[in-house]
Amino acid sequence: DVQLQASGGGLVQAGESLRLACKASGFNFGDYAVGWFRQPPGKEREGISCVTNGGETIFHSDSVKGRFAISTDNAKNTVYLQMSSLRPEDTATHYCAAEPRQQEHPRAHCKGVAWFDHWGQGTLVTVSS
Repeated sequence: DVQLQASGGGLVQAGESLRLACKASGFNFGDYAVGWFRQPPGKEREGISCVTNGGETIFHSDSVKGRFAISTDNAKNTVYLQMSSLRPEDTATHYCAAEPRQQEHPRAHCKGVAWFDHWGQGTLVTVSS
């Protein structure tokens, strides 16, 4: 049974950092595409950071490139999202996701929710100005 458990959300001020973690169970992490999505209040869920090939191939959306970094610890079956220089517009519920059918590049997976079969519960990140 594939399960994903996200944690690390909270309330921070603009400019501060936060690290999210997603602990996976029920599958071999290195064999899956893994990603982080976020959903601001009243808006659609968007892919922001995705990895394939056991974390070797990485994609970040333009909205977070240079500020966020996704990484994996395959031994711990955990994916992290290090978020720096946070802005009020980063306020959103953040979700981790996993997919066994890996595309050639993680950019494809971050295109939308349809590219992932398994989802964790969300963790809320609130950035105050």
